[in-house]
Amino acid sequence: MQFKVPQFIEIEDKLFGPFTFKQFAYMVGGAGIIFIIYKLLPLWIGVFIIIPVGIITVLLTFYKINNRPFIFYLEAGINYLFSSRLYVWKQRLAKPGDKEVDELHTTIKESMIPTNTGDRIKDLSRRLNN
Repeated sequence: MQFKVPQFIEIEDKLFGPFTFKQFAYMVGGAGIIFIIYKLLPLWIGVFIIIPVGIITVLLTFYKINNRPFIFYLEAGINYLFSSRLYVWKQRLAKPGDKEVDELHTTIKESMIPTNTGDRIKDLSRRLNN
């Protein structure tokens, strides 16, 4: 039985002329915000808000960095601004009875055991022991 494998899954469908749904939504949203600002505020005050909104709208719609949409970088920048950036390393002192420490030691010991247990390894171990 043969199956059709989808191709070009990274490319978004063009729904509104040459624009994808996301691009169209960014443009309509930006134009709506600009229209509301234009109607509510006097033009000489609104220009200082309209220009940045227009720039962000154009960046979200068309600009890509390393073939990734601008929204990913905008989101990363906002997360960076609002997250704490104080990283303090505290050394955790391991107690001999800790379950995690015992499991770690067991894992390390098991990984150090050679997988090839042929005669050659036995010879080497005898030589080292003597």
